[in-house]
Amino acid sequence: MAFLFDSFEGWKQYCEEHNKSLHETVLAFEAEQKGRTKDEVWAHLSNAYHVMKDAVETGLHEDMQSQSGMINNGAKKVFNYPTPVLSPEFQRLISRALAAKEVNSCMGRVVAAPTAGASGILPGTMYTLQEIHQLDDEQIIEGLLIGAGIALIIEQKASLAGAVGGCQAETGSAAAMASGAIVHCLGGNIDQVFNAVATTIQCMLGLVCDPVAGLVEVPCVVRNASASAIAFSSAQIALANVNAVIPVDECVEAMGEIGQSMEARYKETALGGLAATRTGQAISKRVLIQDIEMLPDEEQQEG
Repeated sequence: MAFLFDSFEGWKQYCEEHNKSLHETVLAFEAEQKGRTKDEVWAHLSNAYHVMKDAVETGLHEDMQSQSGMINNGAKKVFNYPTPVLSPEFQRLISRALAAKEVNSCMGRVVAAPTAGASGILPGTMYTLQEIHQLDDEQIIEGLLIGAGIALIIEQKASLAGAVGGCQAETGSAAAMASGAIVHCLGGNIDQVFNAVATTIQCMLGLVCDPVAGLVEVPCVVRNASASAIAFSSAQIALANVNAVIPVDECVEAMGEIGQSMEARYKETALGGLAATRTGQAISKRVLIQDIEMLPDEEQQEG
């Protein structure tokens, strides 16, 4: 069944020819690839979703300060701010995405879906979607299965790694996974799911990976929040049957082409973008000095 995830067009064709839903095909594929029963795959995903929600709660209720000092309980500040910019639901979405990603930056337990650098997007979106629409866990897990299928195709046609394709490959892919999952959970059909993915990718194309001091903190954490907002906007657009115009497979191919042509300093090397600013360089120097000072005396002498 691996051929299913070479393209979105092929995935849709298989589902229609075999009268299968998107999530059913991913479930069968995963069971076949891992030598597990479908129930075992389902249980594994259920556990992963609980870890995602735990990460959100940890980020919102425990102290989240990174060693570098760049992360300092931002999620709680957003969550508790008295004036929502749009709505309380939007405020919770943003704070939850920040929270789960802050847990990652502070060395906590997260689900890398598809990467640790984008680990706030699915928790923030799925947790908030479930709350707003009173969905059960089964519906959310179906959405996560579809997100996994989306990631498999992006991995084939482009990349999921910031070191290969820039941040479009990490937060962009995670947002695409989330938008497709959202549309499915709200009753969208295959075309609407894929339109959401295409629209999301169009919004995220070209995003560079420029972590300050080489740490997955700034601007990574806030990008998880903005990508979550894009996932919801793309889902809303797709559910209204607004065509993405450029087919989803072609959007992913464009992502791959952009990633290949992107200069190395914009692909997780901390040599360009925000990492190369005066402030970014000053932070990098300070963090490096802190790391040296934390080494045992004998290691410092050897260095």
